[in-house]
Amino acid sequence: MKLTIGVMGSSGGKLRKEVRKKAYELGRAIAEAGCVLLTGACPGLPYDAARGCKEAGGMTVGVSPALDLDEHKNRYRSPAKYFDVLIYTGDGLMGREITAIRSCEVTVLVAGRSGTLGEFAIAYDEGRIIGALRGTGGIADGLEKILAIVNKDTGATVIFDDDPGRLLRKLLRAYRQRRGKRPERYDAAG
Repeated sequence: MKLTIGVMGSSGGKLRKEVRKKAYELGRAIAEAGCVLLTGACPGLPYDAARGCKEAGGMTVGVSPALDLDEHKNRYRSPAKYFDVLIYTGDGLMGREITAIRSCEVTVLVAGRSGTLGEFAIAYDEGRIIGALRGTGGIADGLEKILAIVNKDTGATVIFDDDPGRLLRKLLRAYRQRRGKRPERYDAAG
């Protein structure tokens, strides 16, 4: 079974070209590592990552807030291209976050606004492995301040780097190390 890497980040707002490129490169790195990419099936940076993954021959999964493809495209104005699988939760934008986070072993934040903050909070409280792609803005760049404010040990591992490939390698190393400590939770992948 392949390891699933969640990419969470800004779906809108001002998305700088260099940040979009980093998201794309992250997707390519996920494919090249032989992992599955999972996103919230939204436009923006998660979609750039999905495109990078697909174009590098990887597998992509989107967790949609919609009930079906029509609602996904029309009500939520979200893309379907570059996804191998769309999981329709019918839970709306915020409701799908739990499904998305629990469906991946590692979560990577790229920029991000309030939705990404919610995804981080779920992953952090559940003691997950989390990466923050520095230099992308938003939640990813403000995460150290958020962690200081939260001041809570949940068992989460948070790793920072400004290079997509290097960040992914660090996250995969942390996953392998943790897997040996908690095999009941991490025995299905890799």
